[in-house]
Amino acid sequence: MSKDLIIKDLHISVQGKPIIKGLNLTVQQGEIHALMGPNGSGKSTLANSLMGHPLYDLDAGEVIFNGVNVLELEPDERAKLGLFLAFQYPTAIPGVSLANFLRLAVSAVRGKTGNGAGNEGLIPMREFRRELREKMKQLGVDDSFARRYLNDGFSGGEKKRAEILQLAMLEPQIAILDETDSGLDIDAVRIVGESVSRLIGPDLGVLIITHYPRLLDYIRPEFVHILLDGRIVESGGWELTQMLEAEGYDPIREKYGITEETES
Repeated sequence: MSKDLIIKDLHISVQGKPIIKGLNLTVQQGEIHALMGPNGSGKSTLANSLMGHPLYDLDAGEVIFNGVNVLELEPDERAKLGLFLAFQYPTAIPGVSLANFLRLAVSAVRGKTGNGAGNEGLIPMREFRRELREKMKQLGVDDSFARRYLNDGFSGGEKKRAEILQLAMLEPQIAILDETDSGLDIDAVRIVGESVSRLIGPDLGVLIITHYPRLLDYIRPEFVHILLDGRIVESGGWELTQMLEAEGYDPIREKYGITEETES
């Protein structure tokens, strides 16, 4: 069975306003793709829609993953199938430790949770702790991190490291990183970028969504796509990030007759 993420002629709107306007993209397991575009181009709309956020209306198109049209699935079913989304703005949950959250999430994705009370259906604690320690060591995360409440009082960099730890524990086939570098300083971008790089391999395909190329210095993509006005207008390799760094998006807007007014 194919583990590719195949997006076909996708159209998405919010409150009647078209945002994604016929987007096509394929991300294969083991590949690293970067989707770049200015604010308002539709990047986060795409990311959230792929995981089933109810705010967005799916007007047309298909998203095929593992041979299934995931647009017909609930968010938890998409996660169980092997999709993962790292949020641009992770939510804080006071009173719930990161370790407890991860145990529940891992158990749910692996289909171990039942309907009983207490710990029934959860991954065994000894097994979970062993896995968690291994992943935290792999990512260079201190053991005390797991005892803190999820994102409560976390710095921007700590929130993003918690997201990457979730990625490591859930072991999806395709991970979507929605502006993981947003709000981070240079050192935090490096730490997050190096953490993601440690997880990349033949079993993980990654779609990195960003509008700055700095994160891509640490997670070098094989494929780069430029999103403008809800469509991918250019695809290529690393040279596209260099062009954007030097010239910005205006030359591409001019090439395709797109103005900032038409994007907004």
